Order: sequence, then structure tokens, then C-alpha cells
Amino acid sequence: MIDMTRELMGLLGIDRDRLAFELVSSAEGARFAEIVTSFTNRIKELGKSPLGVAA
Repeated sequence: MIDMTRELMGLLGIDRDRLAFELVSSAEGARFAEIVTSFTNRIKELGKSPLGVAA
């Protein structure tokens, strides 16, 4: 499913790196925080979406 979504994003002109999927247990709070921080930094590096700002 993730691969299909990334393919669709590519067809729409959206960088495929804007999608991530991770399985995290409720007991993995530190890992969750690490994943979210890492993904947030990656999105910031990519810059604004080519689709613009949602209204």
C-alpha cells in the first residue's frame, strides 16, 4: 500500500520522501519521538510542497 501511495505521489509531482510509515509500539515513546523529529527535519529540508498551501 505504501509503495502504491508513493507511486501516486510521484505521478502527482509530489516528492515521495514526504511519506513515511513506521510501526511503533505504545511502549516505545522515545523511539516515536525520534521518528517524528527525524521526519519533521526531512520535510523541512525538502521545503514547501509543490502543491502550495491548502485553503
